[in-house]
Amino acid sequence: MPYICPICSAPLTLSDKSWACPKRHQFDCAKEGYVNLLPVQKKKTKDPGDNKEMMIARREFLNKGFYQPLSDKVNQLATDYAATVETVLDIGCGEGYYSHRLFETLQQSAPKACELYGLDISKSAIRSAAKRYADLHFCVASVFEMPFADDSIDLAIRIYAPSKVEELQRVMKAGSILITVSPGPMHHFALKQKIYSSPRLHPQESLYLEGFNYLAHEALTYPLTLTQADDIEHFLNMTPYAWKLSDMQKRQIIEQGLECEIDFKIEIHQREQSLAD
Repeated sequence: MPYICPICSAPLTLSDKSWACPKRHQFDCAKEGYVNLLPVQKKKTKDPGDNKEMMIARREFLNKGFYQPLSDKVNQLATDYAATVETVLDIGCGEGYYSHRLFETLQQSAPKACELYGLDISKSAIRSAAKRYADLHFCVASVFEMPFADDSIDLAIRIYAPSKVEELQRVMKAGSILITVSPGPMHHFALKQKIYSSPRLHPQESLYLEGFNYLAHEALTYPLTLTQADDIEHFLNMTPYAWKLSDMQKRQIIEQGLECEIDFKIEIHQREQSLAD
């Protein structure tokens, strides 16, 4: 699946490690293999997205398998609802943990090979993903202006990332599947109790997307127990709560260990058929 130009939306063609459009907008591939399709004029900050510290913390935590049940469930749903796919997109892919595991699952179950694309606004995360998973396609880009052609995606996953429904409508093929993951009501509640005097449950609203049929939802819950200092530190640093904790609170949590609830809400959507179909 070719990219489209983030400046003029014309198709991009790869030649000698550079992507270029007919209007001569050019985007070089980095040595790690990814392409940066986030023009400077569209950046809101100098280095948008998760910083390097947060990216490394998340990578180390995920590599220990603490969120593997989520990855396994998403992969199972992907094969259940989208058995035959050619083009797959991970929206807000981070360092590629979920992308890679989904790709491996699809390669084993799908009757023909597929191509998986990962998109994230964090250059640090995409660089790490491309360096580690050379068989996937990664780009730095905005989820609100995705550099993909209209009606080009068979299956997309969106784990915790924001999105713009108009962009989802544009890039998803008629009948394609979108799997979204968001926090369930009790997600990380024990950690929130250590921060807030009156912690609140995560608000719950079903994610009905215009232009998509809402097929199903599932809850995935399990206890998380962390006893190793490195694991706890990585866990804290990859969450938004890291900024809420004082150094003393962090030390106390690391010394005492941490037990908290993991609670994910997984929703499955299908792009509506066009009137022409």
